Amino acid sequence: MVQVRRARPEDAPAIGAVHRIAWQDTYPGILPDAYLAGLDERRIAAGYLRAMLARRGGEAVFVACAPDGRMVGFASAGPARREGIAAGEIETLYLLPDWRDQGVGRRLMRASAAHLSAIGCASAMLWVLSANGAGWFYRRLGGRAVGREAICVGGRTVEQTAVLWNPITLLLDATAATREGDARGEG
Repeated sequence: MVQVRRARPEDAPAIGAVHRIAWQDTYPGILPDAYLAGLDERRIAAGYLRAMLARRGGEAVFVACAPDGRMVGFASAGPARREGIAAGEIETLYLLPDWRDQGVGRRLMRASAAHLSAIGCASAMLWVLSANGAGWFYRRLGGRAVGREAICVGGRTVEQTAVLWNPITLLLDATAATREGDARGEG
């Protein structure tokens, strides 16, 4: 069974690797090929390590590990980075391709939502690239699109969608564990 826990500084290299692999698998045709090929997992890992060590304003990173201890996904969450949509924000959710549709994403969303609720966030949101096929997953968890905006990633302008759970209990209920001890459904 996959274990979800709070990330530790020594997890940073594996987080960087999962981030790179997830982006290179998810974003071909959406982001420039050269940009994706140039993703440096050591640089990515260093950014996550800095964030974990800084522990600014209630930010947290959660990792999902396979039974053999290998990291298969992670999520990060904290107070919303900008005002006006929600109190809390799920900043990242990335899984290795072979671990999608097995409940791991749902469990990471649960850990993130529980953390946000614990630090006093009554609502949660996230940004997802509009062309990312994962949008269905957030809708299935009860999130609703509340806005779109253009951003520049890797030199390309792309659209992102804001997804909202207000109140946050909508997300907590959608990710609640079943009697078997795992989160409901897929993801």
